Amino acid sequence: MARNGLRTLAVAAAMVMASWAGAAHVPTLAALRPLQTGQWELHERGEGGEIRKLCVTDLRQLLQIRHGRTLCRSFVVSDAASMATVTYDCAAAGNGRTDLRVETPRLVQINSQGIADGAPFAFAMEARRIGACQ
Repeated sequence: MARNGLRTLAVAAAMVMASWAGAAHVPTLAALRPLQTGQWELHERGEGGEIRKLCVTDLRQLLQIRHGRTLCRSFVVSDAASMATVTYDCAAAGNGRTDLRVETPRLVQINSQGIADGAPFAFAMEARRIGACQ
């Protein structure tokens, strides 16, 4: 009897792990295809907007900048050659919606809003690839 319970528990744990792995997967978006990984400089628009650098090893990082590498479930709202909109849910870490517009393979416009660390956020920024990661 205890052996069957352990077997059932092991199967349930494997199913949960498989569902998490599937939830983190996002298909390659058409809008991301012309872009390259590497060092990107992010210029937040508006008064007092910060400028920072981000080593992008997975182009999907540009879709959830405020949530970094947190594993989030994503839903593609729209995807075209030069524009994409994605919503994502990061469980207790928050959620967001990002609109990304590709101007060139090295320049994109990003608008994002949502909840991070229990507080709302909204920003517009320009991201420019400046070279290889350092």
